[in-house]
Amino acid sequence: MQRLRIRLSRGEEIKFISHLDIMRLWERALHRAQIPLAYSAGFSPHPRLSLAAPLPVGVTSEAELMDVFVARWVSPHWFTTSVSWQLPPGMEILEVYPIALSMPSLQSQVRYAEYRVEVATEKEPRDIASAVSALLSVEHLPWHHQRDTGRRSYDLRALIDDLWLNSWRQPYCTIGMRLRCDSNGSGRPEQVVSALGFTSYPQSIHRTKLVLEA
Repeated sequence: MQRLRIRLSRGEEIKFISHLDIMRLWERALHRAQIPLAYSAGFSPHPRLSLAAPLPVGVTSEAELMDVFVARWVSPHWFTTSVSWQLPPGMEILEVYPIALSMPSLQSQVRYAEYRVEVATEKEPRDIASAVSALLSVEHLPWHHQRDTGRRSYDLRALIDDLWLNSWRQPYCTIGMRLRCDSNGSGRPEQVVSALGFTSYPQSIHRTKLVLEA
């Protein structure tokens, strides 16, 4: 058995596809490419593949990670070539490399996600920088949002590791964010934008990096 780690991008063409549909897409692509997948044990065996952190609907990325277990050794180059032909526009394999079977699960290794968020604003750069500094200086930031299961309250500040102003060009600015992304919670860029005082929903949210436990 072999464990391959895939780094991939997701573009505008498929940013509204749900996580469940993305996993189905990958299963079909891997089968069509004749990848010798390894399967789980039990009454309902399923291919052993997992994404590091589900990408929210509407978000693009250049930093997705997925582990695929195969039943026998395959060349990363052959895997990339064979599977790439089966992927839809907007999904691209950037890198494939083997990792040890004994490594912890990919999901358990994720600690942070970094984003590039573009938002419309009439604010000047100094005002945006001031809002960023003010948010980072507070110890707690009580927050809530409504889910299908009801209202959820939490400390938004605890989910923010760092923020910075990437660029500004009226009528838009781009905010860089490093947000927590683990089993204890995941920061949502659109909520951070709101906490910074922006009134518009982000024009775009792009994940630039997943930070794994060292």
